Amino acid sequence: MSLTSDPPLAPAAVAVRPDHASLKVVPVRRPWRWAAVAVTAVLVAQFGHGLLTNPAWEWDVFARFFTTETILKAVWITLQLTFYGTALGFAIGIVLAFMRLSGSPFLRTVAFGYIWAFRSIPLIVQLLFWFNLAYLYKELTFGVPFGPGFFTFDTVGLVGAMSAAVLGLALHQAAYAAEIVRGGVLAVDGGQLEAAAALGIPRLRQIRRIVLPQAMRSILPNAANEIISLFKGTSIVSVMAIGELFYQVQVIYGRNGRVVPLLMVATVWYVLLTTVLSVLQHYVERHYAKGATR
Repeated sequence: MSLTSDPPLAPAAVAVRPDHASLKVVPVRRPWRWAAVAVTAVLVAQFGHGLLTNPAWEWDVFARFFTTETILKAVWITLQLTFYGTALGFAIGIVLAFMRLSGSPFLRTVAFGYIWAFRSIPLIVQLLFWFNLAYLYKELTFGVPFGPGFFTFDTVGLVGAMSAAVLGLALHQAAYAAEIVRGGVLAVDGGQLEAAAALGIPRLRQIRRIVLPQAMRSILPNAANEIISLFKGTSIVSVMAIGELFYQVQVIYGRNGRVVPLLMVATVWYVLLTTVLSVLQHYVERHYAKGATR
């Protein structure tokens, strides 16, 4: 009996790799995107053409009043209100945020009550209350609670229009700043604090060197929005006859009747200063984004 071997198997077909250089690359066609771009470009061009050619805008009046001394002083008062309201508001807000994060039920309740009250009452109502503080309390006395007083202050001279505006803006801003800071702190991984505590790092140093630098990445976008909103919201203090930008614009067009060009003066100043704040936000965010993966 002879043993015969099976015939050799046919070699497997060798996969032929295509030559990528010979392949025809066809870009993805997005006709609706290009249609949207064309429609938007036409609308923007029409709007710009209308701004330049419509005589009702009265650009000569706009140019005459844009850099007058009255308007520049009003812009400076607006910037002062924004700065003081932001600085005091976030200083108080940081304290309130850590009160809400504390282990004390009393501190958490006080902070929650403050935030609830100042977010519930409209800003204009708060400003008018502070502006009329002398009507509610003619004198402020410091001394023993429910006992004799040692120092007495006249509220008429203590709280003027400007100080009432700053106080109202700052206390209102603090309620929102507290929630922004609290959200940023809660966004930091709790394991960071556990590791820091295991290394024996003091509590305040943990917050200052570990928690806050990481929390700033979450805090900054919302905080910048609040600052810009406060900057534009300073126009509401015009009800208190404070000479900020919008109030002065109203006074001027109330005299000469040029409503549209004077409103454009205020609009352009708001746009320019908001742009500066946005640029500063970009660089501050980039500073705190060092080491981040995004």
